[in-house]
Amino acid sequence: MGDEEKRHRAITARRQHLKSVMLQIAATELEKEVGRRESEKQNYLSEHCPPLHLPGSMSEVQELCKQLHAKIDAAEEEKYDMEIKVQKSTKELEDMNQKLFDLRGKFKRPPLRRVRMSADAMLKALLGSKHKVCMDLRANLKQVKKEDTEKERDLRDVGDWRKNIEEKSGMEGRKKMFETES
Repeated sequence: MGDEEKRHRAITARRQHLKSVMLQIAATELEKEVGRRESEKQNYLSEHCPPLHLPGSMSEVQELCKQLHAKIDAAEEEKYDMEIKVQKSTKELEDMNQKLFDLRGKFKRPPLRRVRMSADAMLKALLGSKHKVCMDLRANLKQVKKEDTEKERDLRDVGDWRKNIEEKSGMEGRKKMFETES
């Protein structure tokens, strides 16, 4: 166990040493990055913003203010134009999205139609032509004969109800009804 503990401590110490070296390298890289950004900023400002020299007389100061105001106005106009372009494009995007939404809503899926298939055709479609199973269920059904009941016979014998009413109308019809009942 002693050798294993020493080995484990050595590995841990090595890891800590590597971490500290990596942190030192990262710190120096950050310092270099900050210095580089500062020099880029100074270069940009020296190119785009000439050093300000304040004139001594009041008229020269007024002229300088007029020039600065003209530059500010030009920048504001450019900013306004860009904002209008952005608003226009966002409006177009919203309109296009609305049109897309409307188009999706217009086309509804057609209702599915029922297809009448026999059990044999369904099995053939599902299983393929390999399995030839006969599922003729009607052939397997038992046949039951109905017994003629008296009510059904009476209904069949009545026939057309209009003829029946014509026969019973008037005195002759009533006479026949009494004769048949007795």
